[in-house]
Order: sequence, then C-alpha cells, then structure tokens
Amino acid sequence: MSDEDTAHSHRRAAGDAVERELSVLFRRARSLSLTLAARLHPDLDAAAYGLLVFIADSEPVRAAELAERFGLDKSTVSRQLAQLESLELIERVADPTDGRARLVQLTESGRQRLVAVRSERRQRFWQNFADWETDDIRALADLLGKLNEDL
Repeated sequence: MSDEDTAHSHRRAAGDAVERELSVLFRRARSLSLTLAARLHPDLDAAAYGLLVFIADSEPVRAAELAERFGLDKSTVSRQLAQLESLELIERVADPTDGRARLVQLTESGRQRLVAVRSERRQRFWQNFADWETDDIRALADLLGKLNEDL
C-alpha cells in the first residue's frame, strides 16, 4: 500500500469515527431535548422545545423567519406555534413596523420556565466538563463552530 493510500485510509477512518460520534451526540441531544421539553411542560414535544429556545434567543420573531431558519414548511411551524401558544409559553403580538404582521415572543410564564430548565441544563453540562482542561473545552468549541459553519 502506498503512502497516499495509507493516508487516504487513515483519513477515511477518522471521518468514519467523526460520523459515529456525531450520531451518538445527535441521539443524546434528541433524548435530552425530550427530557427538557417534558420538564418545561408535560405536553411539550422536543421539536417545539427547539423552536421555543430559538424564539427566546431571537424574540420577537416572525413565524416565516422560524420556518426559514429551521427549514420547515410554514404549516409545520404554525402547528408548533399553536401548541406553544395553547400551553401559554408564547404569545403573538403586533409587529410595530407592519400592522398586518404578527411577531412571536415568550410569555412571562414561558420565559420563567425556560430559564429554569436552561439553568438546570447548564449545571448538568458543566458537571460533565468538570474534569476537562479549559484548553480542551475551548478547542471543542472552536471545532464545533467550524463544523457548524461548514454544515
């Protein structure tokens, strides 16, 4: 086997390892989202939880922006927003720049519940990193940032 073939083989093995680890990470993230959604409200599903987190970080926001950001059909976003609204986690308010449009934002109850769940999640997250060196945490953040830019 040539040096080039060996290098290609090692690169493919490294890529396969990354793919495997990302699959595990995504499964665990999905499981965590389900758990956090249930803690926020027993009737909240994981997909709507992700939408709620984005709304919290971007509010107020238009439903069309949510559909674009998540790559979802407007009807799917509309159903998820209806669920969040029925659970009294979000509210729709008039857009001050366009009287015909509506914006979505968290209700005070939704905000308080999300802050509590996110605080608990951060505490668990830092417990997982308790034995990590700061440079390793920084390197992971940098590499994840690079991956997110490329995806």
